Amino acid sequence: MSKPRTTPAWEGSDRAARLPRDWRERRAKVLERDGHRCTVLMRNGSRCRDRATEVDHIVPGDDHRLDNLRAICAWHHARKSSAEGNAARTRLSSYREPERHPGLA
Repeated sequence: MSKPRTTPAWEGSDRAARLPRDWRERRAKVLERDGHRCTVLMRNGSRCRDRATEVDHIVPGDDHRLDNLRAICAWHHARKSSAEGNAARTRLSSYREPERHPGLA
């Protein structure tokens, strides 16, 4: 039995094309600035102890200023991106009231 095909998260997205030309340099600056450590605060107020390998836009969108970027671990980045994607799908889906059963009309 073959394994089901999984779609890469960025497939069909124009996100990479919207990054500024100097993204690599900005990314390196943010990782260096934040000490290559995840900046997400845990419930107890302490900082995540994991190594940051990714850079996150604090406010989603195309604001690539350094003060809107932070170092983040892969786990927290995936979790945040998933939540943002789910919220966008919810906003974009049109809610339709369920139809009443004809026998109950």
